[in-house]
Amino acid sequence: MKVCGKLNRSQKSHSKCGFGIVEVLIAAAVLGFLYMAILNLQSGNRDALLRIRGRDGATEVAQNLIDSLGALGIARLTDENLVSCGTGCLTLAKIGEDGTKIPDTIVVSRKWEGQPGIVPNTMTVEYKAVVTVSPNGNYLSSNATQYSANASETSEQTISHVYAKRLDVKVNWRFKQSTQSITVSGVIR
Repeated sequence: MKVCGKLNRSQKSHSKCGFGIVEVLIAAAVLGFLYMAILNLQSGNRDALLRIRGRDGATEVAQNLIDSLGALGIARLTDENLVSCGTGCLTLAKIGEDGTKIPDTIVVSRKWEGQPGIVPNTMTVEYKAVVTVSPNGNYLSSNATQYSANASETSEQTISHVYAKRLDVKVNWRFKQSTQSITVSGVIR
């Protein structure tokens, strides 16, 4: 934008070109608003990145727990090794100081080094996981057989077999001033 004006009408026609103070102040104000908008956008992007990174870590923790319990095998997840956590659900148990079984909360900490934004930083998140397991009766197959030890006696024998267990892993973590959570399910056969 070119602003031109005459210096003095009595002098020769010399023109003065340039920006006035008003134009410069308006341009500075517009640039200031644009800068603030970009800073706000960058802050929102950083928060979204950290939230996604926290959620990915929670998914990893849940999947690692399911894989670990699957490697132990279904025989380790019998109703006797679990404790009730409400109606129709069981959870992993640990032995308390008084010798009773209490629900076990697994705490896992993950750490990321990164640079979301200008300043490099370290993000540490503490995840708390609770594993619920389906009771034995949900995946139970029973077969009844008749056999005779003597020709005069016939007996019936029932064989029961638990062929699978469903695991629900609920992982909680803090982000900003709220608690985030996810639940991942899996089946161990």
